[in-house]
Amino acid sequence: MPTIILLDVSLSMSRIVPMPESTEEYQRRHLAVHGLNSLLDYIAQNNKLEFCSLVVFSSLWEQTVAFTRDIESVKTALTKVEEYDKTNVMSALAGVNSLVVDEWGASTPCQIILVTDGCTGYGAGSVQHGIQEFATFDSRVVGKDEHISLHRRTDFPLPFPFPSKIQIVCLANQNDPLLVTAIPQYQKLIDINGGGGEVYTVEGNLSLKSVQQTFMKVAEDNFKAFHGQLHCGQLECRVQLFPPPDSYIRNDNYQYQDTKISNEMEICGFIDIADVSSPPVISRHLVLPAPIGLKENNKSDDKDVIDVDEADDGKAPSFTVLLHGSLKVEGMVAIARVGDKWYGMLYSFADSKKKSNLMLSIFEPGLDAIPWLGKFTHLAPISDFSDPPYGEDDNKTPFPVRQERRSYATNSTVWIRATGLQADVQKILRHGRKLPEKQQHFYKELNRLRRMAVSLGFMELLDAMGSLLERECTLLPGSAHPDAALQLSHAASVIRSETSKEIGSNITPLRTNFTSDD
Repeated sequence: MPTIILLDVSLSMSRIVPMPESTEEYQRRHLAVHGLNSLLDYIAQNNKLEFCSLVVFSSLWEQTVAFTRDIESVKTALTKVEEYDKTNVMSALAGVNSLVVDEWGASTPCQIILVTDGCTGYGAGSVQHGIQEFATFDSRVVGKDEHISLHRRTDFPLPFPFPSKIQIVCLANQNDPLLVTAIPQYQKLIDINGGGGEVYTVEGNLSLKSVQQTFMKVAEDNFKAFHGQLHCGQLECRVQLFPPPDSYIRNDNYQYQDTKISNEMEICGFIDIADVSSPPVISRHLVLPAPIGLKENNKSDDKDVIDVDEADDGKAPSFTVLLHGSLKVEGMVAIARVGDKWYGMLYSFADSKKKSNLMLSIFEPGLDAIPWLGKFTHLAPISDFSDPPYGEDDNKTPFPVRQERRSYATNSTVWIRATGLQADVQKILRHGRKLPEKQQHFYKELNRLRRMAVSLGFMELLDAMGSLLERECTLLPGSAHPDAALQLSHAASVIRSETSKEIGSNITPLRTNFTSDD
């Protein structure tokens, strides 16, 4: 998952750290850079495909390094950071929100590493003020005319609209009064975000060694590479999954489930892509062959040691290469057991016309994760049957999966996240700015949104959409076509009318002198 390093460069980070064992003077900012260099070295060694970005903040925030896999550029930028003014963590988190949504969207998991000295700020931009404001608005009773999420009204950036974890590293001594009051507040931010994370503190007094140990703990907890053994009959290969798979945690009214993926993955069989179709998955991972010198240490530390030059990896035969080529040519996927009653599928995924990779998609734990296949334990090779199990018709589909390709125009509208609704509204507004050229597309998307809102009983959306269309009408430039303002005003009035609230009605374009009869 992409990683954002959020570094505090306020004046408090310039405080001198007394270290009797050293003759040089170190500021907390220098200790933070030293620790982050160790973290970045660990990422470069164990997660070479990780995208990292550096954001510095005080009262304002700035992205000094965009998302990149060039770790050295991030380390170079760390040496050039300067101190500014007061701490404003809320502003920095709001900046992270906009950066991730613009770069990756709202579906890509992201990890935020906040490095600070334990100072939560003062005044309106402090963590305490933000939490209090969030709690005040969140406890209010929402009236029927209030349709905006409460924590968004307060400009509180959490929870993020994308899956995320927040790791907070506080560079302060354990007996620091600021740290004692800051830990519960930072933990509250992690809880509000709901994606997990931890507050890390330095054990013992601040020093280069203790800070480095703290950041190495962050690295081992969050960036440790996943290595496993992939088996297929007598063939096997040591592989690495990127990003490393997380544990599957499910907590409902009946049971608590915490399942971890096994280091031993076994291919159970192969099935046509058409039969497996597009099953629901909880995560996707790139499957890479592990370095040829990777050996598993059976001692208590259970760490991987690399003792062979990685330049020879491309010359060594690998089962993953054979498997990837076979699945790609045959148009099949491999069903693999990744844990106790837990399965996934291996397949060839092409991110471009010339490049494809071996991917692993993990299903939800259980034997019936794909309903139309039945239980995985009931699947068997066709050679086990004396007669064709599906009859003599070779064209008959073995499993009840739709084979026809539906047009994009027939896809149903689904609003699971706020970003989906926002994208549909923005599409209508974009077409509205290009009227009358995009008139057909404008009314098509407008009617699609209207039907979905009526189906859900979301009548307030129709009023809000009418207000947005009126606003767009007033913002039209002087060079806009005269028909654009007429159509926008017409659509704004009709969508808020009573007839528009009937499921069978339809909004049609306004007949004007500019309308062509062709």
